[in-house]
Amino acid sequence: MNMENVAIITGGGRGIGAATAQLFARKGYAVCINYKSRSAPAEALATAINGEGGRCIAVQADVSEEADVKRLFAAVEQELGTPNVLVNNAGILKPQMRLEDMTAERINGILTNNVTGYFLCCREAVKRMSSKHGGKGGTIVNVSSGAARTGSPNEYIDYAASKGAIDTLTKGLSLEVAAEGIRVNCVRPGLIYTDMHSDGGEPGRIERLKSKIPMQRGGQPEEVAEAIYWLASDKSSFSTGNFLDLAGGL
Repeated sequence: MNMENVAIITGGGRGIGAATAQLFARKGYAVCINYKSRSAPAEALATAINGEGGRCIAVQADVSEEADVKRLFAAVEQELGTPNVLVNNAGILKPQMRLEDMTAERINGILTNNVTGYFLCCREAVKRMSSKHGGKGGTIVNVSSGAARTGSPNEYIDYAASKGAIDTLTKGLSLEVAAEGIRVNCVRPGLIYTDMHSDGGEPGRIERLKSKIPMQRGGQPEEVAEAIYWLASDKSSFSTGNFLDLAGGL
């Protein structure tokens, strides 16, 4: 195994993050699965990957907390080596409601986790990857959402706005570090079968909406993981600041 390849996947214990961790491990990457509070699934996934001959650690860190992010990256460097891939995937969703009913606490919680967390992780990744800092380059893949384009009216405008910020982060940072050996790209999943819909209060949301999807079905986390891997790999070596919509045509 080429131990040069080290990937950090935030929010890696479930859904898209877990599928991505499994794929990167199969492709020979040493993988760090980051989680905030759900230790059992993250540890179980790391154990499974290690059991299959991969190299994986699970690290607890709240990415919205600066000290936690620093500790996460330090742990990865110590145990796996310098990361050359960051997949920013840790996101939260609150129960569906109209904007007129949202509290500042809810809005700030969404923005701090979904936006500040991505910024902080990007910062620590750039410090390690950038040729300006003596790094060997790397790739960052941000997980945004189709909600950034639709705005998610009547459901979660706050979540959609946080993902709109990630689209802007992707574009700006990609240009900032393009000459320093770092590529920054983004995936925008649409309706994917993950546990996140339960966080929004509607576990069966995709079944309700799938008839509106041109392909007439929801997506699987593995389908998103493949796109993330492509953007992180040398297969997309001339792509930066770009967006892959994975929404079945929606």
